[in-house]
Amino acid sequence: MKPVEQWISFCTIFRKEIRRFMRIWVQTLLPPAITMALYFVIFGTLIGSRIGEMGGFTYMQFVVPGLIMMSVLTNSYSNVVSSFYSAKFQHSIEELQVSPTPNYVILLGYMLGGVARGLAVGFIVTLLSLFFTSLEIHSLAITVSIVILTSVVFALAGFINAVFANSFDDISIVPTFVLTPLTYLGGVFYSINMLPEFWQGVSKLNPILYMVNVFRYGVLGVSDIDVAWAFAGVGVFVVVLFSVCLYLLNSGTRLRA
Repeated sequence: MKPVEQWISFCTIFRKEIRRFMRIWVQTLLPPAITMALYFVIFGTLIGSRIGEMGGFTYMQFVVPGLIMMSVLTNSYSNVVSSFYSAKFQHSIEELQVSPTPNYVILLGYMLGGVARGLAVGFIVTLLSLFFTSLEIHSLAITVSIVILTSVVFALAGFINAVFANSFDDISIVPTFVLTPLTYLGGVFYSINMLPEFWQGVSKLNPILYMVNVFRYGVLGVSDIDVAWAFAGVGVFVVVLFSVCLYLLNSGTRLRA
């Protein structure tokens, strides 16, 4: 397959993914925006006024980066897991696989579709946050880089979930029992420095903690962990998950619903 044909194939899949979540924006973009607005009101305004400062910032300023990152990763994940499983369930993924389209092009199309939705929701939530507090970006390069890398990680994780799912119920198990607990325990609402030493060590096993803290550093300039090591860890996750996803596509594992 010629490079120009691969590009056309990629653009077709990517455009389909964009149109998919934009067509039903009332279900894909509006609910997370409303949910995050409620978080801002409840945790930032009502509870935050009693907590006071955290890390030298108001509680609202401290919690906003975590909530933005939470919206990005959950929507990147949910877009890919639902879209790819639907393609598997309807057997349309088989048509793609028998075509000359390389598997890495298929993977990139679905992955970047999830990234696009994650970034779109993140942008909307960021705009909403400006009604509640002011944000001064400490490092734009770090902020943008970690958002994109995190979105890629969870889009690929959603792809793996979709491959191994046997029913539509299965695509909600991981978000409910794994993703949500890790997110809430990932330093979104608090600094791990507030925890006893033992629980600080346990928290450092949570990869979401590193993503949230790097993003918080990019926005506010404060972090509970080493930013360079966190970036390296996220980069490793991207490479490993992309390799696993490509292997699953190449081997055809569990691609028949």
